[in-house]
Amino acid sequence: MTPGASRDEVKIADGSVQLRVTAPPTDGAANDAVLALLAAALRRPRRDLTLLRGGAARIKLIGISLD
Repeated sequence: MTPGASRDEVKIADGSVQLRVTAPPTDGAANDAVLALLAAALRRPRRDLTLLRGGAARIKLIGISLD
């Protein structure tokens, strides 16, 4: 994840999903933006995604509910 980017972007490279968000990495704004961006890319409601690990790190583990 890259916070503070010039535009929001989802890219798949080297077997991983790379996200860039314009939100700053303060008060969880970047984490919220990452979940919203990924939810939109997956065409899932935001409520189906949960940040499991990496709230303060660039590498995150996100759970996706398939119900």
